Amino acid sequence: MALECGIVGLPNVGKSTIFNALTAGTGAQAEAANYPFCTINPNEGVVKVPDPRIPRLAKIVGTKVEIPTIMKFMDIAGLVKGASKGEGLGNQFLGHIREVNAIAHVVRCFEDGNIVHVEGSVNPQRDIEVIDTELMLADLEAVTKRWNDTEKRAKQGDKKVAATLGVLQRVRPALESGRPVRSLGLTEEELASINDFHFITAKKVLYVANLDEKTINNPESNPHYMTVKKIAADEGSQVVAICGKLESEVAGIDDPTEREAFLKDMGLEEPGLARVIRAAYTLLGLFTYFTAGEKETRAWTVRKGAKAPEAAGVIHTDFEKGFIRAEVYHCDDIIKYGSESALRDKGLLKIEGKDYVVKDGDVMHFRFNV
Repeated sequence: MALECGIVGLPNVGKSTIFNALTAGTGAQAEAANYPFCTINPNEGVVKVPDPRIPRLAKIVGTKVEIPTIMKFMDIAGLVKGASKGEGLGNQFLGHIREVNAIAHVVRCFEDGNIVHVEGSVNPQRDIEVIDTELMLADLEAVTKRWNDTEKRAKQGDKKVAATLGVLQRVRPALESGRPVRSLGLTEEELASINDFHFITAKKVLYVANLDEKTINNPESNPHYMTVKKIAADEGSQVVAICGKLESEVAGIDDPTEREAFLKDMGLEEPGLARVIRAAYTLLGLFTYFTAGEKETRAWTVRKGAKAPEAAGVIHTDFEKGFIRAEVYHCDDIIKYGSESALRDKGLLKIEGKDYVVKDGDVMHFRFNV
């Protein structure tokens, strides 16, 4: 399961710099330059989700191959006012956003006279409103185009379309009043009924506040960051503070020891981009379980609340169809006690059935029959 997160924002806020740091070493580099629309076509990169549990688990079970779970990031060109009407190649860019699972909205929170701002000044609240407005206008247009046909089919007795119309009757006035679809608190069933509209503002948003080197160690001293933090809190979104310039330098250091030393000198425990990846992962309501054996130790992505057969299906659909049971223990327990035999002695290795709800950090071995 490879989830895709689209990186959006105004031109020259640091999207491509952050994308390049995220995808360093993957060959998926975007052009980063001091002028608007430097990025035209979206760049895609596959990123490993950092998880320190994998090497520790692999060492205990004696595995040589370690395979982390992954996310895809798409660097989408900067949007501007009028994007929903085609300004700045807006229609093309908005089409790319509809394809992703979640949105990482990069907001400029640094002052630098050498880097032009498309609006002439740094103002996070205005910048966020520009992007949100264009996305809502694009969604409103999608509703309007299909409204009459949907209403007609619902009156003809199509119960499925009638259910869709019922949700759209909440969505349309919200968009008209400047409220994104995600603010309506729609249930999974309601969201599924309008899924083929591909509403951009129904997607969850992670704000990535791009700070300068002076304030990255104390983000709350940066008034621009505090503006973004309040906006995120008001709408129930998350915000991660990073310094794109610094992350770019970190990404350019190949030696792990040198990289660790550089971060320590900067007063940082880990690259900020590790937090971005984890936050995006969490944003989508996902977590990790593991399989571990002689051949490989591997992380798998599963949604919160998933039961054992669904987790097995992430590996292969046959595993889910023919699920019998799962042997389960937690990675924290084996790290603590050192072996599977020790876990058996302590009753920490259990046999679970179809109703078992998988937990983050579970190590699972599936029994199935096809």
